[in-house]
Amino acid sequence: MPVNDTKTRSIRSFVRRSGRITPSQRQALENYWPMYGIDYAPAVAELAAGFEALKLEIGIGNGDALVSMAAADPRSLYIGVEVHEPGVGRCLNRVHQQRLENVRLINHDAVEVLQHMIEPESLDRILLFFPDPWHKKRHHKRRIVNAAFRDLVYGLLKPGAVIHMATDWQDYAEWMAGQFVADTRFSNLGDADGYAECPSYRPPTRFEQRGRRLGHGVWDLLFAKK
Repeated sequence: MPVNDTKTRSIRSFVRRSGRITPSQRQALENYWPMYGIDYAPAVAELAAGFEALKLEIGIGNGDALVSMAAADPRSLYIGVEVHEPGVGRCLNRVHQQRLENVRLINHDAVEVLQHMIEPESLDRILLFFPDPWHKKRHHKRRIVNAAFRDLVYGLLKPGAVIHMATDWQDYAEWMAGQFVADTRFSNLGDADGYAECPSYRPPTRFEQRGRRLGHGVWDLLFAKK
């Protein structure tokens, strides 16, 4: 079973919600976690053996994008990191239903996973789709994308590998671009402002669809490690 208790950071990019876990999600956590789950530990994990590439999604929600990408790319191992158990349970059900052998889930704070469990220069792609924008100015310090995150990402990506971010909040898109465009360690794969066409591998998520219904634009940002 996933375990979340650990030494806490002073500022986190998420609020731990006590959302209701359905019986189906609880059953998935109990039955399928041993098959697809990786328990958090502050030590580098052996992850990509037997796969051609290692790709990690931060904040999978219910796992819709993760499952879609993994099903279309069986030669890559997809690591999904999510702090909320109901979403992990739902994703486990879908992974098991589709018999996906190339998905592993970690139920923990993504920053701590990146700091302690991922080998340097081992990731072929980092995915961050529709993170909490923390849109109020006083909450900007909670945004996961910041200088420290950028430095962490740089150390974990292979040369030439990409971080792909997407948001439906223009202010956060500008914030993300501001963190990466001027960093000469990365190549901007988008336009001068940092915005790129959405790659075909990223399916529309429910957060994106919700944002479009609210009249929000959607911005994809892709940066490759030089």
